Amino acid sequence: MAAFIDKVKIKIESGRGGNGAVAWRREKFVDKGGPAGGDGGRGGNIYFVADENMSTLLDFTYKSVYRAEDGQNGGNKNCHGKDGKDIFLKTPVGVIVRDLKTGKVIADLDEHEKTVLIAKGGRGGRGNARFATAQKRAPQFCEPGEAPVLRELELELRLIADVGLLGMPNAGKSSFISKISSAKPKIADYPFTTLVPNLGVVKKPSGDGFVVADIPGIIEGAHQGVGLGFEFLKHVQRCRFLIHIVDISNEDAIENYKTINNELKKYGEGLSSLYQVVMLNKTDILDEIYVKNMIKNFKKFNKDVYAVSCATGDGMEEFLHHLYKKTDEIPHPENPIEIEYDDGFDNNDDSEYSVVKLNKNTFLVDGGKIRRLAGVTDIRNTQQMRRLANIMDSMGVYQELKKLGLKEQDTILIAHIETTYIGDYQ
Repeated sequence: MAAFIDKVKIKIESGRGGNGAVAWRREKFVDKGGPAGGDGGRGGNIYFVADENMSTLLDFTYKSVYRAEDGQNGGNKNCHGKDGKDIFLKTPVGVIVRDLKTGKVIADLDEHEKTVLIAKGGRGGRGNARFATAQKRAPQFCEPGEAPVLRELELELRLIADVGLLGMPNAGKSSFISKISSAKPKIADYPFTTLVPNLGVVKKPSGDGFVVADIPGIIEGAHQGVGLGFEFLKHVQRCRFLIHIVDISNEDAIENYKTINNELKKYGEGLSSLYQVVMLNKTDILDEIYVKNMIKNFKKFNKDVYAVSCATGDGMEEFLHHLYKKTDEIPHPENPIEIEYDDGFDNNDDSEYSVVKLNKNTFLVDGGKIRRLAGVTDIRNTQQMRRLANIMDSMGVYQELKKLGLKEQDTILIAHIETTYIGDYQ
């Protein structure tokens, strides 16, 4: 059986944008020619795609670094570079994607074929043909391509099932799922037989079905990592409701029931609010009066109580009909996960920027458009630096800097660019 991997860390890098070109037309009968440098191609994007045919994140343990193709550089005769190829990474349905740098959840792949852009490729730089104007007919510069997006991500799988099974070790969860579905979990008479979640599909008489998740046994302290429960409690968060299986041949049956519910409350994440159906198991080895008394006792805590024997099948048919009804009545809980989507690029409003005086002679200019302009400016090219300064001047940046005391020979930090203010040059 393939290993069940439900959490991995990976690194991804989108493609770098291709550089624009500086080129000139040299054609017979074309007077004076003109700029003819083409644009660079866009770098490849990286997407995640949910695939219901996958059940584990095992593939990401074999390969943990993914890089999209860079865009090609622009050419002469206004030829644009080719875009880099996109990468589509398949994940199981139910995976949430967390950016390790910010700690934010940026995607929830909760539906089959759901596709989310995770790392946007850098835009291609513009060739010099794009900068020709009536006043400036021979621009000597182009734009470099934008840098790629590098991200470190954590992928966490949270199984999407209709019904989750709860219970102490050896309560009979594996036996139950093997009786009602084609799942073949390991069954033995010792604790923690189930070491990974098992999924089983139950067919209804109507023809459709529902998915049941057998979660490894939960014991006291599971919310703090005791036993196996902490690792797998997250897998019941998306269930419509829970079946709480209790071994009533155990003299501590009621206490065990209370213990698990207490662990759900301590774990949080809405688990304690999920609807529960109580299944009292192992009735075949108990007398009828004892079973009736146990049903009566458990109904003090939960009105939805059924007595069943997984070994003999006694009471199973009535219980299943009840489950069919509940899966039709109870919807999946609303997604409690807060998504703060971003594609790796800064999403600040282009019109907004900030100006900060760092010390007596140093100023910082920041903002979405400022960073994008700096990213496509070649600091070795005087014309490009002059263009950046002119755009900042038209935005009112220098006016704001002067209000803070900017004077000649002061240092201005513009994203990764460090420049000196020399007055009339700007």
